[in-house]
Amino acid sequence: MNLAPGFATRLEKAAFDNGFDQELGRSGSWVNFASSHAPLKVWLTSSAEPGVLVALSRADVAAGLAGLGATATAALPEGAAVCLDVGTIADLSQLLRRAYQLARTLPNELLRDFEEKTAGMPRATEAERLAVQRVGQDVFRAGLMDYWDGKCAITGLAVRELLRASHIKPWADCETDAERLDVFNGLLLAPHLDAAFDGGLITVADEGMVIVSSLLTPTARELLGLVPRLRVERLANGHRRYLAWHREREFRSA
Repeated sequence: MNLAPGFATRLEKAAFDNGFDQELGRSGSWVNFASSHAPLKVWLTSSAEPGVLVALSRADVAAGLAGLGATATAALPEGAAVCLDVGTIADLSQLLRRAYQLARTLPNELLRDFEEKTAGMPRATEAERLAVQRVGQDVFRAGLMDYWDGKCAITGLAVRELLRASHIKPWADCETDAERLDVFNGLLLAPHLDAAFDGGLITVADEGMVIVSSLLTPTARELLGLVPRLRVERLANGHRRYLAWHREREFRSA
């Protein structure tokens, strides 16, 4: 099956607009794209009108796309690991954007970026070690911005200047740089929620529900906007071991 020229152009625009800025050619009806900023390849073709099939080179990225596409059984192009079916070009754009964000942040990607940026930096003195730490914190913040799409994980606040990259297991308590720079060891939070989380006055259950400490009075909860049923929507399995640590070691239940 050949792609109609107009449809192929729409696929190319969706890819380029959402981070996949390198067209790698065609394999049958599939058009292959890569990104110069994320370690992921995608293949696009048409399915039942007006749908699109999306094949991805990484199964771990596909696992984070729940709700954005249905698993498809189409024959995969060489190099692809998973195929998803999306309904429209608009759905495709949403999926590609999320896939790009995940590919830039999933485990080891932030660590690799940090190691590249600090490879030549000395660490003999306390000042030098603090400079390396600041680079790591900047890398971590950028990763959380990607993972949470520039929005507070709880409220949806999208004012980037106000958002805080909050470690679930604090930097100083992490045993390795891999833990410190694990995107699943963080939540992007509005300032008041970051302070409450860091102070152990709120925590998060495995399913995403925000748990509020009994140390906060009803008045304080109301002023902070800690209304019932607040939750984090984009939790993955990788978050849960860090959240368990926070509930056990940081949360002040009474």
